[in-house]
Amino acid sequence: MKKILLTLAAIAAVFSLSQCCSGDVEKCKKGADCQNAEQCCQTADNQVIKAIMERRSIRKYKDTPVEHEKLATIVKCGINAPSGINKQPWEIRVVESQELINQVNEVYKKANPDIMEKDPSFKNMFRNAPNLICVATAQGGNLDCGLLGENMMLAAQSMGLGTCCLGGPVRFLKDNADAKFFLDKLGFSEGYELIYILAIGYPDESPDAKPRDESKVQYIK
Repeated sequence: MKKILLTLAAIAAVFSLSQCCSGDVEKCKKGADCQNAEQCCQTADNQVIKAIMERRSIRKYKDTPVEHEKLATIVKCGINAPSGINKQPWEIRVVESQELINQVNEVYKKANPDIMEKDPSFKNMFRNAPNLICVATAQGGNLDCGLLGENMMLAAQSMGLGTCCLGGPVRFLKDNADAKFFLDKLGFSEGYELIYILAIGYPDESPDAKPRDESKVQYIK
């Protein structure tokens, strides 16, 4: 899971730009390393860059499920990500069943009886998200699945939805025998292993951006 998170972060860093303000040349000069202020300000109108810069990991969601059509569009954006020699080494399962989420959540609560005391806002083990996108891969497909996940998270952001890439629930599902029914329900092909879950839903929070270390970027000319 750590490799996946690092991959997703690296992809976002490739496209990252400092915040720009259309029409405010001086603010552009101070806020971004652009060739000139005009170029910088033009990026403020770029919807791809806007989605990248505004995306946050959301850990609080409204109860409203995401519409099927939106989920389908997001997944389509995901599978249009690049992959090595177009192998597309992923399988995706979109969980819309609230009943299935509730069933596996009962297993989680049984294994963690004090969860409500630790977190009074707890609703389910997936950061309370109403929908899930589960991604599995065959051996060696982690990088490609990172690209897949980034596409889906950015597509979700552009549609007013929030996401969070989860690894903890994956470990629980694999380690707890009583949760096996959930993995069985996902029905991944033989040789494919669940590697991460995207919590997805309408955000119920607006977290600030966390600092990014731009000193790790060097330009070789």
